[in-house]
Amino acid sequence: MQALVNATVHTGFDEAGAVAGDAAVLIDGDRIAGVVQRSAVPPRVPQHDLGGGILAPGFIDLQVNGGGGLLFNDRPTLGTARRIVEAHRRFGTTGLLPTLITDSRSIRATAIAAVRQAIARRVPGVLGLHLEGPHIAAARRGVHHPRHIAPPEPDDLALLAGANGFPTLLTLAPETVPPDTVRAMAAAGLVLSAGHSAARLEEARAGFAAGIRIVTHLFNAMSQLGSREPGLVGAALDDDAVWCGIIVDGHHVHDASVRLAWRAKPHGKLFLVTDAMPPVGAEGGDKAGFTLYGEPVRVEDGRCVTADGTLAGSALDMASAVRNCVERIGIPLDEALRMAAAYPADALGIAQERGRIRTGMAADLVHLDERLMPRATWVGGKMALC
Repeated sequence: MQALVNATVHTGFDEAGAVAGDAAVLIDGDRIAGVVQRSAVPPRVPQHDLGGGILAPGFIDLQVNGGGGLLFNDRPTLGTARRIVEAHRRFGTTGLLPTLITDSRSIRATAIAAVRQAIARRVPGVLGLHLEGPHIAAARRGVHHPRHIAPPEPDDLALLAGANGFPTLLTLAPETVPPDTVRAMAAAGLVLSAGHSAARLEEARAGFAAGIRIVTHLFNAMSQLGSREPGLVGAALDDDAVWCGIIVDGHHVHDASVRLAWRAKPHGKLFLVTDAMPPVGAEGGDKAGFTLYGEPVRVEDGRCVTADGTLAGSALDMASAVRNCVERIGIPLDEALRMAAAYPADALGIAQERGRIRTGMAADLVHLDERLMPRATWVGGKMALC
């Protein structure tokens, strides 16, 4: 057992005493053994003095296309997934979903097999898989290649059955997938999200009623809120039960729109994602270009764009997203930290294991300095400096 001391502890809960300046977090193996007053740490337990700063639940990112110079679509293997989680851990992310955007059925099968292998080998930080497409709307495809966009066929459903046993998030356009198929996917254990969609309000509502419970990168690549047709944005903001991921990098969504979404959604239903691409954690950092579907993507002022100027994911890391929430949007720090950990855990259905600091939960933590820059992380109780 060890005790982490001398940092302000944010447990991730929204309750009295959820932020404590004189607390110690006890870690026993890969689990949190308790949160106690520092004076109550058992005398034989070694204390690790953090030297100030903030100790919070490790960040959880449900949409990560790449990192460390690698793109999951290019090589959806165990090694790529490992490299991506290692790259993002430097920025406080202790758990993520490697994300595969629209691609061939064979590439999807390879991605599912790679994540299954990562889960079996307990690769630190790999929580499951996000399949972003291919059952999306061509009209709202963004950077997704049109070649593989299609409604689900029996072979696709059989392929998805291979993702049983670990959290699998599937982004689809509700207007392209019949409600009966949505219900069958949800009953099979898939976590369903609406995105890359031109859905009208009623189509979105039908999808939500059938089992879609998340919206992928709110505002981006979807039908917008209008005065007479609210679209998917309006449907997402109007439905109190739906979680929404949002990219807070100052490029994908205007700060005012982020602020409005935060005010509109019920408490706990808006969470952070990065939609990160290979530049995050890569040599050369946010200036490192890459290729997607064989086409070059350049990084300009923190924006990943194709030759025609289309946004192609982001160069955002989760710690920067938290800072942007606090400094640009005006969201209180404790809430911004929950948006990066507790709420995505809730949305994915893993809140009993991760996203908060409480006895029995996974010892996945991040230590931040006063400027909200990561100093260290713990994944399964094992520390790594950032």
